[in-house]
Amino acid sequence: MTSPATRRTAAVGLALAACLGAAPAGTATAKSGAGLDRYYDQRLGWGSCAKGPDDTMGRDLDKAGVQCADVTVPLDYADPRGRTITVAISRLKATDTRHRIGSLLLNNGGPGGTALDSPPEFHAWMKKTGPRYDIVGFDPRFVGRSTPLDCGWPVGTNLFSAGLGRAGFERQVALQKDLAAKCRTTNASVLPHVSTRNTARDMDVIRGALGEKKISYFGYSYGTYLGTVYTQMFPGRTDRMVLDGAIDPRKYGPRLVREAVGENEQALADWAAWTAARDDTYGLGRTRADVLATIDRVIRTSARGPLTVGTAPESFRLDDTQIPFLLFAGIDSDTDASRASLAEQVSVLNKAAAGQPTRLSPQFTAILRLGLTGEQSPHGSVQSAVICGDGAAPRDPEVYWRDIERGRAAYPRFGALADNIGPCAFWDRPREEPTEVKHDAKVLIVSATGDPRTPHKGAVALHGLLPSSKLVTLEGANRHALYGLYGNPCVDDKVNRYLDTGRLPADDQTCSKRAGQQ
Repeated sequence: MTSPATRRTAAVGLALAACLGAAPAGTATAKSGAGLDRYYDQRLGWGSCAKGPDDTMGRDLDKAGVQCADVTVPLDYADPRGRTITVAISRLKATDTRHRIGSLLLNNGGPGGTALDSPPEFHAWMKKTGPRYDIVGFDPRFVGRSTPLDCGWPVGTNLFSAGLGRAGFERQVALQKDLAAKCRTTNASVLPHVSTRNTARDMDVIRGALGEKKISYFGYSYGTYLGTVYTQMFPGRTDRMVLDGAIDPRKYGPRLVREAVGENEQALADWAAWTAARDDTYGLGRTRADVLATIDRVIRTSARGPLTVGTAPESFRLDDTQIPFLLFAGIDSDTDASRASLAEQVSVLNKAAAGQPTRLSPQFTAILRLGLTGEQSPHGSVQSAVICGDGAAPRDPEVYWRDIERGRAAYPRFGALADNIGPCAFWDRPREEPTEVKHDAKVLIVSATGDPRTPHKGAVALHGLLPSSKLVTLEGANRHALYGLYGNPCVDDKVNRYLDTGRLPADDQTCSKRAGQQ
């Protein structure tokens, strides 16, 4: 899943040491496993977030009063005396110390999303409750400023379509096999240790190093799965937990996108209706059906020969395996701004299909560079390493091809993307079995009925697995990731009330999309 921080990147989608507290960190905290005390008890060297004069993000964090530190964790928790890696964290300390609640750990999803820069915006979203928390962002192992992992990919994602025919699928088999091989060649020693379960173990070391008996947590998207796994591996160690855009943990795995293929087709159709009402601006068709037909015509044209968009040096060639990725990336929100952005991009593709010259906006250029160049290779590499390290995928390409052929009629734009083969088909098998939900947990789950990334049915399923949880449902929105980002006061107020009081609502809650919130 694509995180809020990554989306901000894609739309363009990171001193003196201060000792922690009065007592050594971890002296009053739960430990887990022999030989791990030195990790739980480590003193963190808090200091400047800026890594140098050109580090804009670090300078901005410094100005906001955020401090940064590196947490040392074992690469392999079964060998705590072996190789170590670092996990980068940031902290905006509570200013209302008399009423301090504790530490709130943030994860923006992905996998592969960074949250190091998130504490200031969360502090603002939390309003009067923000000053009562130490708000802690972290880059999970091998993400961002943590010990890095980069397979040297020529692309920044593996999320492509199989295209309209067997030839496109065969190209995808070759590409995805090559992506897996590049990771094995460059990072074979660490790949077995890139997993959600190890990230959850890192979270518990962070909790201990912060000196907290329990930790609060906010996770978007994939971060909801990470949070769920943490509750199962470390039951009783969470205080307040919010899971926004929740995943059914039983469905999580290398083929998770299949769970949302219908929601993506519906979100695209809703976008097409919005665009049709603005045909004078975008020229893509005066009805929903006309706009979708334009998209289908563009994809068919790209299957006969790649479309060229932009002008040198920023020009790109797009075929029928790549255009569905752009559509997928553009429909995760139903705001006017998001819909206009996708409409402008499809207008460019439509002109290219007609053989006309095109100019790219900076935003469209950034998305193309993200997906189709190696600029964001670290993001794609880590995302795949986590997903492939969490669960096994079918290894026979024919399994994928049969699914693709079966799904074309029902899901004409996204079926061949959702069912496509990925690098996990060529990955070594995971070291651990997927986490099963066996422990109840008091969490607040947030979901939109039309979420095109992590469908609402997944949030309902997780709610059923955690009987003590409560569900906040936003009706009528095709939107992924709500709190703070979407601007729905009902959702934001319910989350803030829970973070403030620690009390879940007595019953599940329903919010409505505001008039004009499009």
